[in-house]
Amino acid sequence: MGAALADMNIHSIQDLFEYFPYRYEDFRLRDLAEVKHEERVTVEGVIHGEPSLMYHGRKKSRLTVRLLVDRYLIKVVFFNQPYLKQKMTVNETITVTGKWDQHRQTITANQMSVGENQKKQEFEPVYAIKGKVTVKGLRKHIHNAFAQFGSQITEILPEELLQRYRLMNRRDALKLMHFPQGAEDVKQARRRFVYEEFLLFQLKMQALRKFEREQSPGIAQSYQTTAVQEFIKGLPFPLTNAQQRVVNEVLSDMNSSYRMNRLLQGDVGSGKTVVAAITLYASITAGYQGALMVPTEILAEQHAESLTALLSPFGIECRLLTSSVKGKKRREILGELADGNIDVLIGTHALIQDDVSFKNLGLVITDEQHRFGVEQRRVLREKGESPDVLFMTATPIPRTLAITVFGEMDVSVIDEMPAGRKTIETYWAKHDMLDRVLGFMEKELAQGRQAYVICPLIEESDKLDVQNAIDVHHTLSVYFGSRYKVGLMHGRLNSAEKDAIMQEFTENKSQVLVSTTVVEVGVNVPNATFMLIYDAERFGLSQLHQLRGRVGRGEFQSYCILLADPKNEVGKERMRIMTETNDGFELSEKDLELRGPGDFFGKKQSGMPEFRVADMVHDYRALETARNDAAVMVQSTAFWQSEKYRSLRQTLEASGVLAGEKLD
Repeated sequence: MGAALADMNIHSIQDLFEYFPYRYEDFRLRDLAEVKHEERVTVEGVIHGEPSLMYHGRKKSRLTVRLLVDRYLIKVVFFNQPYLKQKMTVNETITVTGKWDQHRQTITANQMSVGENQKKQEFEPVYAIKGKVTVKGLRKHIHNAFAQFGSQITEILPEELLQRYRLMNRRDALKLMHFPQGAEDVKQARRRFVYEEFLLFQLKMQALRKFEREQSPGIAQSYQTTAVQEFIKGLPFPLTNAQQRVVNEVLSDMNSSYRMNRLLQGDVGSGKTVVAAITLYASITAGYQGALMVPTEILAEQHAESLTALLSPFGIECRLLTSSVKGKKRREILGELADGNIDVLIGTHALIQDDVSFKNLGLVITDEQHRFGVEQRRVLREKGESPDVLFMTATPIPRTLAITVFGEMDVSVIDEMPAGRKTIETYWAKHDMLDRVLGFMEKELAQGRQAYVICPLIEESDKLDVQNAIDVHHTLSVYFGSRYKVGLMHGRLNSAEKDAIMQEFTENKSQVLVSTTVVEVGVNVPNATFMLIYDAERFGLSQLHQLRGRVGRGEFQSYCILLADPKNEVGKERMRIMTETNDGFELSEKDLELRGPGDFFGKKQSGMPEFRVADMVHDYRALETARNDAAVMVQSTAFWQSEKYRSLRQTLEASGVLAGEKLD
């Protein structure tokens, strides 16, 4: 049995105590008038008429019986349990448990008990099991473990926290997780473990942050306050309140003796580039150089153009370095950079080549930082002596995820759009309305505008019935004929091919761009006012919002059409939410609720912590409370010295944090 338990990651008595049920079966009898559609329910009733048994093939069967439950005459259906018919007698009382279909007045049951054999246990835990382990066997092991070792369970939370939040002690909470009398017992035990899990995790994150700061002192950049204020006054537009707040947070970091490690989130079009320009200017007035690394050449060119326009009137030398810059020109840039004659270097991965050497790098900014690996970001950072680091992203990350996944960073948010920016009008259309949608698109093209068409797959797949980029490109090329040129871009093209196609669209040499989601990040074509997204239900809300942000960048009204025939309620809800809000942060929170944290980034995020009990979405208040408590503790002398925190310190030691090790 030991090997079978080990397969379930149960290696010790503590593992057994902490192997919690994933749900609980409630066998208490309920009034059907109070039961919601598709809820699991247990009812007791009298058999009304002979049961009916039908076979489908050799092994499949359907057993149906009418049951009088209080004032309701309902149907109960059992699949593939034909032997139950022998246990049913007309006018006899039975108890059944299953899913209630309110519309059909039917319970699809999986459990039945008759007369004296009815369940005595009204509230039972359900465990995930595998191999030879049975639920009954596992419960017996847990029961025996409590009998022998329950008295040795020690408390790890200080008494003051138990009292402040009215939390159960650890021993009682563990027992009630496994042997509750009802839902209230589970609720109180769960409250305790939600807080405990979040607190332990946040202590690790806050301790890492503290050690990171102490072990890597930064440079206190004494920037020229008056010059920075004059620079801000000279901008072509006033800063929003959110931009001003974020600038103050970043400048405060730069002025401190700690190395800045800050994540800047801002919706598409919220003005992150201006914040970057101000911080770069401040660093230059302190005598340092700045670097901005972005994922694509086109984005690098756009940033170089924007930053040069903002900084060059103040005598700041900005240069662009990408893999396209070769030979003599590249050697000249590298020479000027090493001599300190270039103030700001903007580029792609080309910035982290061995021969790129700065004279005095003080500030590193990475845009769309999740597109770069940890190693790439580290190499750029090591081009200077502990430069300040600012990560920027236009992917709005829900607050709950930001303080969990990026817990060792400070997080700044630009949650306000510049005045005068037009809202993108978003509509949901079914596939049978495509002709009308294309007519709408052609009206925009006739006014000299351009359009994006986004597809989920490159080419036809047997597995998914979705439109693909190659087919759509062919269809639209035929539809528009010689009137408008239709380009095609997807992930299988190499960088040079993608850049050439994007350049053509940027210069309006093609009017329609059919693309997979590779167009998602950083493309800026102010003349594009129309976006059509095929099979929009295949995308998460955050990705749809990112795609939508490719239009609405100029002075003209822009439109986004979601072409979708969602098969389920979640898909329909996504479409409805998209048409109702343009707020990326609101959408990201909704997306997290609909998809769960593991799928938020489009694939299972390796950095996502796994909690046994806690749920980052539904327990976010407890998460924020735990984070605040952890931050206060880690900064206090008492936490590192007092006896009452010893158990918490031991958990940090066990995870390797106190040895200065990084968490996985």
